[in-house]
Amino acid sequence: MTNQENNTAQESRLIPVLREGVAVIQMIVYKELRNHLGAKHPDRGPGFLGLLSGALTNALFGSNNPEPRFQDFFKTNRGLIEQELLGLAQELPHLQDPLSDALRILTLCDQQEELAPSDLLVQADALGLLNHDRELPLPSVFMETVRQLGSSHNLIIPPTSITTEDDQLVTQ
Repeated sequence: MTNQENNTAQESRLIPVLREGVAVIQMIVYKELRNHLGAKHPDRGPGFLGLLSGALTNALFGSNNPEPRFQDFFKTNRGLIEQELLGLAQELPHLQDPLSDALRILTLCDQQEELAPSDLLVQADALGLLNHDRELPLPSVFMETVRQLGSSHNLIIPPTSITTEDDQLVTQ
């Protein structure tokens, strides 16, 4: 295998892994939003809060759920969704760094796969959610952040070390 073929093979494995990391951050954002909105709108039911959290998360990450009920919810509650987006930077400042990293990595993945450019970074910047002082993380640093945050939100089981004694239990 040539160096170019080896690099292409590594790249082809890296992009899906990075996208999975972005998906974990997306789930964390959803969970944080759902908890935050539940406290902010105690009069709303869990179904509404789930839909609102999903709509906000989708708006931040450029996702669009084509199912009619989600489209109807978005159309009916567009003003509230925009209002909540505008308040996120002040209400959930601890999401700024992981969100900045995830959106930058997502944009990088899209560029590598030659997908149409999106305005996610421009939107995040306009909402005050993009941390300009934070550099684009290396893939290993991003994935370590994903592991730590995913573990703290009970979305990922952190890897455990296996000792030689553990190996012997399996081989006996």
